[in-house]
Amino acid sequence: MRIEAGQTVLLTGASGGLGNYIAEAFAGRGVKLGLVAFPGTGLDELRENLQKRGCRAISIPSDLRDSDQRLEVIARVRKELGEIDILINGAGVEATAWYHEVDEKTICQMLAINLEAPAILTRLLLPAMLERGHGHIVNISSLAGKASPGFQEPYAATKAALIAFTYSLRSSYRSRGVSASVIVPGFVEAGIYADLKARAGCAAPALLGSSRPELVPRAVLRAIERDLPEILINPLPIRPLLIINLLWPKLGEWLTSKTGANDFFLRVIEAQKRRR
Repeated sequence: MRIEAGQTVLLTGASGGLGNYIAEAFAGRGVKLGLVAFPGTGLDELRENLQKRGCRAISIPSDLRDSDQRLEVIARVRKELGEIDILINGAGVEATAWYHEVDEKTICQMLAINLEAPAILTRLLLPAMLERGHGHIVNISSLAGKASPGFQEPYAATKAALIAFTYSLRSSYRSRGVSASVIVPGFVEAGIYADLKARAGCAAPALLGSSRPELVPRAVLRAIERDLPEILINPLPIRPLLIINLLWPKLGEWLTSKTGANDFFLRVIEAQKRRR
């Protein structure tokens, strides 16, 4: 699908670390942007900066866990910007902890924000996209959804589900002009990883490395325009490890532990406990 000036893009998680970069990349294409985030810190500033560049944008602080607010977001974007051509499901939350110490409310919130909201927003927008015969959904997943590191159970589960959700959408709707892509970043120097690094007091494992945040919006635009099912973002080749995980799970599990990812997340937990 070509990205053209005048199209309408709905971006959730807009004022998060990666959301800013994605919004700016789309603004450079002349689209109209519906910017959604919760609680909305920095959202108006982002809108104002985009408007200075000539981009028509609206900011909508919204808690996507709430079904009524999801409906309100779509209604407002349609009223002020027109029918939505592209949906970017970028909102996401993370909790690094021993799973038995994570309270039920936190688990339910992660399921609602990371998985339920993208699934429902997609369902709400599909009828109009199908009627017009074009549209694209981009889901922002994570390498955690592929490699499943320790201390990330709810997060890894939701991000893995987004990958499966995306592929199923493609199988159902590509022949009708509506498609979907999933972006799978590893450790990116913005957003969740930046917060994790600050909490842990150390960087990501050298065997995995970290990526520049500008790579994410580039991947989003490329995925839409080339109709790619999935783009992995990691500075070092990671696909061989993922293939091993699929073909030889026991070996893959051992190799994953040797990357240092589990140790990194454990350091985050230990640092959190020291601060309490």
